[in-house]
Parts: sequence; structure tokens; C-alpha cells
Amino acid sequence: MTGAAFPIVTQGLNHWFGVGEARKQAIFDVNLSIEAGKLTVLMGPSGSGKTTLLTLIGCLRDVQDGSVHLLGQELYGASEADLVLARRKLGFIFQAHNLHESLTALQNVRVGLEVHGASLSGKRSQFEAASAHLLGLLGLKDRIHYLPGNLSGGQKQRVAIARALVGNPRIIFADEPTAALDKESGTHVVRLLKQLGEQRGTTTVMVTHDNRILEMADRIITLEEGRIVDDIPVAS
Repeated sequence: MTGAAFPIVTQGLNHWFGVGEARKQAIFDVNLSIEAGKLTVLMGPSGSGKTTLLTLIGCLRDVQDGSVHLLGQELYGASEADLVLARRKLGFIFQAHNLHESLTALQNVRVGLEVHGASLSGKRSQFEAASAHLLGLLGLKDRIHYLPGNLSGGQKQRVAIARALVGNPRIIFADEPTAALDKESGTHVVRLLKQLGEQRGTTTVMVTHDNRILEMADRIITLEEGRIVDDIPVAS
């Protein structure tokens, strides 16, 4: 089930934190196939393993036991060089915007292209145009030359979202991406992610507690104590 139709496939995935007597299992035997181009939401109470699962399938955390195929690459036992190449095909959106305070909004987004391995040689104007276009789509056309210190929390988050999207990643991993956004902005961002799925086949996996998002999800997976307890495809 690996390949273009299912860019993320896990089999018998387990994960532990700590060592010795303090060792505690956080993920239990997760078997999951995530379809390309869809918005999949991970839900569950605090401590249920949502973010841990997201970081495992997003190759941000070592796979200890079981299998994770990400875009055809087996992550268990993968070399650091292979993991770096895999990450360049991904976009990440987290609650903490992690912007460079000395760079403008436009420059912060352009950094996203460099992370994806794009060379600035002879392409600076193209990269800046792409970055400005995304910022405009996210309602920041008049803020592209602002430093983060002059932006609100919600505006910073939208810059971080633009940075994640600018390299046209094949998969977007998002951990509470709308937490700092008002209802209108949050809905707009998720609609943009949906459009990327429909138009470009971009796959989005999102952790959220935001009930506003659920009606736009293609699939809702619920975790409790590290186990999948519900998996519901949402009728379009």
C-alpha cells in the first residue's frame, strides 16, 4: 500500500519515552495508511500521542519499533542523509512560529525555499515573487516587509504557514496550526490546505482540538493513550 496513493503507511508502530524503570510506552501498534491529497485530522485528549505520532511519521523522531513508509522511504533504520532528503519534500507548521526575528516576513518565507534545497543562484526574484504571492493569499500583502516584532501573534503564524507551503511540499504536517488564529483566518488557512490537496495532490496531516476544522476534514482519527480508537472517513 506504499507509493503515490498512500504516501504514509505505518505497520506495527510502537514508541517509548525514557529508559529503565522510567520507560513508558506512548504509541501502541499503530497501523495506518494515509491517502494522498486528503486532509487527515488527528484528535484526542492531551497526552494521547497525537503529536508523538505526527513527529514519527514526519521523520522528526527516530522510529524505534515497527515500520513507517514515507513517500516510499522506510524510516526505520534510515540514514541521516536519507532523512534529510525526505524532510525536503515536507512542510511543517507548529504552534510556535519559530520565525527569524531579524528577517522580514518575506525573507522568513523565502528561507522555506532554501530549506527545501532550492538554490538562490539567479532565482532570487522568482523566489521573492512566490513568497510574496503566498503571503498575499494569507492576507499579509501589506506586511511582507515587516519584522516579526511588528506583527501580531496571528500574523506571525500566517507567515510560518506561508513558509511551510512555499516549497510546494508533497506532505504538510501541522500541529495545532490554527490555535493562534481567529475563526476567519483559521478557516481560510484550512481551506487553502484543502485546495492544495485538490489541485496539487498535497497531503495534510493535522493535529487539532479545533472543532471548526472537523467539517473540512476528509478523515478524522482519534487517539487515546497511544492507540487509535476511532477512524472515520468524512463524506464530502
